[in-house]
Amino acid sequence: MEELYPKRNILCIDLKSFFAYCECVERGLDPFTVPLVVANKNQGNGAITLAITPCLKKLGIASRTRLYDIPAHIKYTIVPPRMKLYLAKSKEVVNIYLDYVSENDLHVYSIDECFLDVTDYLKLYKKSDYELAEDILKTIYQKTGLTANCGIGPNMLLAKVAMDTEAKKYKNGIAKWTYEDIPTKLWPITPLSKMWGIGPRMEKNLNILKIYSVGELAHYDRHILKDKFGVMGTELWNHANGIDLSRINDYKVLPKDKSYSHSQVLFKDYNENNIKLIINEMVELLAGRLRQNKKQATIIGLGIGYSKDIQGGFYHTTKLDAPTDSPSEIRHFCEIIFDRYYTFLPIRKVTISCGGLQPKKGVQLDLFHALDKIEEETKINTAIDEIKNKFGKNSIIKASSLLPDSTAIERNQKIGGHHE
Repeated sequence: MEELYPKRNILCIDLKSFFAYCECVERGLDPFTVPLVVANKNQGNGAITLAITPCLKKLGIASRTRLYDIPAHIKYTIVPPRMKLYLAKSKEVVNIYLDYVSENDLHVYSIDECFLDVTDYLKLYKKSDYELAEDILKTIYQKTGLTANCGIGPNMLLAKVAMDTEAKKYKNGIAKWTYEDIPTKLWPITPLSKMWGIGPRMEKNLNILKIYSVGELAHYDRHILKDKFGVMGTELWNHANGIDLSRINDYKVLPKDKSYSHSQVLFKDYNENNIKLIINEMVELLAGRLRQNKKQATIIGLGIGYSKDIQGGFYHTTKLDAPTDSPSEIRHFCEIIFDRYYTFLPIRKVTISCGGLQPKKGVQLDLFHALDKIEEETKINTAIDEIKNKFGKNSIIKASSLLPDSTAIERNQKIGGHHE
């Protein structure tokens, strides 16, 4: 049982309203009294707010919203985003963390959020994890003027969720969870998208299964979840039960195996309504490359980069139970990753990777994939490959490639653009 519930001392620290705080610090303003919004006003009233001050949050304004959603009677100042400033401030804070822990025990999760494993430092500092968290947050404020929230937990998951859901309720911004808190603090979380790792789209998929809270997810049949969502179904169940075996050191290991990947910077903002078309086209390209080289993938990765004003995004992978070169299977796992992590922000970059490559030896069947269906897909893909090799990549295209949002025809004309 201890293997499933290791006891580490993990801190998850998030800088409050980071962009807005940076702007206030630079201008000598008080973020608790000044209504300030960071947004690109050149985009008009539909611009997305990248950050707002606590002063506006107290009035019920969401951190990420459109300018036109802010009630007209609320007066506020708009300042343009300055990414160089934010990166410099982020580096200052990271250097503070490195005064307390080694680089091996620090994971920079995003520009404003980090994980610290302080397990091996408590005796050195003669402090509890809670006392050390207080010390670090005070140092951040004294040296940079920025304030932060901190979640403490026995693993990365519980530290993160404690920070997301409870830390902001306390004056010092610190919340500590233990495994004993799972039934009373983790399981009541609803809606599901408040839980780390469950995006609004995955929430909808789980709602279809009549799962509306983390507790309901924790008590759902994990075999059904695995059948529907693959390896991610098992991970969702584990996380709902507070199980997270990942260590900060896991994020320091670079992948050693060869992989095929493809990235595409988009010519306009995409969203959940049209991005699946781009994903499908990129999957077809990578699946064709797998077939051409007689390879199959065991790891599928999807990365989404948001528009330059927002920055950030995500990249996640999932390990398959059996190797594949099937475009329909690769597409299925890309869509699961997308539905789980996408948060309805404008998309400007997509990356798809096929890793853990193995020589193709045949087809490994399971109860859910009929042999005749797989053979039919293989024959169709082989015929398409032969036509494209002989007459060019645009000699045969899907009808969807004629849609305005498609980039397939233009990309095929430039192709040569895969990465290894």
